[in-house]
Amino acid sequence: MASLRNLLFPEPVDFTSPKVIFAVLLIGFFACVPVYASLAGQPFYLTMFGRIMIYALAALSLNLLIGYTGLVSLGHALYLGLGAYAVGILSFHGITNGWIHIAAALGTSVVVGVLTGLICLRTQGMAFIMITLAFAQMFFFLGISLKNYGGDDGMRLEARSNLWPLDLSSNTQLYYLVFGLLMLTLYFSWRLVHARFGFILRGIKSNERRMKAMGYATLKAKLAVYVLSACLTSLAGVLLANLTSYTSPSYSAWTVSGEIIVMVVLGGMHTLIGPIVGATALLLFEEFLSSYTTHWQLALGALIVIIIVALKQGLYGSLVQWQGKAKITPRSSARVTKP
Repeated sequence: MASLRNLLFPEPVDFTSPKVIFAVLLIGFFACVPVYASLAGQPFYLTMFGRIMIYALAALSLNLLIGYTGLVSLGHALYLGLGAYAVGILSFHGITNGWIHIAAALGTSVVVGVLTGLICLRTQGMAFIMITLAFAQMFFFLGISLKNYGGDDGMRLEARSNLWPLDLSSNTQLYYLVFGLLMLTLYFSWRLVHARFGFILRGIKSNERRMKAMGYATLKAKLAVYVLSACLTSLAGVLLANLTSYTSPSYSAWTVSGEIIVMVVLGGMHTLIGPIVGATALLLFEEFLSSYTTHWQLALGALIVIIIVALKQGLYGSLVQWQGKAKITPRSSARVTKP
């Protein structure tokens, strides 16, 4: 039993800490959504929270770049669009096998990620941000030019992917597929950032020049995590296309990349649960405010500014920071008495 626990959790985990309890409650909430939706007769919740988890998956993958490597990509929606178009284009030509859709999305993302990464990762700071944005806009306008696949209007899918043994025509099965992939990605990311490779990424974020001086191949490490993040985001694109039964160039717009960055910052960078919290908060705020006013973007922007100013580490990141401060107890001063 001890060896199995060490295999699954190589780093000690305090299951009584507030941040771990919050994470377990959040995961339990997502797991119970289909049950509540069935009892309440509200299938809309499956779509809404399924969409939240898909964007949480994209935000979690982007956080590997922003939070742990210090690479701010403003074009990560490019890979969300690649995943969606892998489903749309293959389905248009009669290929409905979901495993082929996933393989095509991942394979295309690896090729595009390597080619663009070798260019982008030779720059830093604002130059890296602008080059990633440029590549995403190139794909965005490429999608608009594909008139056979709907062009600017996008393309509706006749049916969801045939992902045997799952039946994705069932909203519940699709929901639990999204949930399962999000949990696998979360666990994989946790193992990654606590592995030797994860510490190399943290060192690159802290001081890349020193890491080079110590003999680490920083470009290879950054390229590896960039391609990995691209593949995970394209997987989110495959899921998004199946959830909406629709694919569009708008999935790869720079505004979508900006929203994913906001999710990471809002939840808390350099944490794994933070992007999930950020995606949940942002999309729920959007859903709530849009039901009350047509100017919900203004109210949403003001709310985000207030949260970021008040909680500089984000919603979940501030909880982690508070727990870290709580563990530090001041030394008790010795009382000096006169003889």
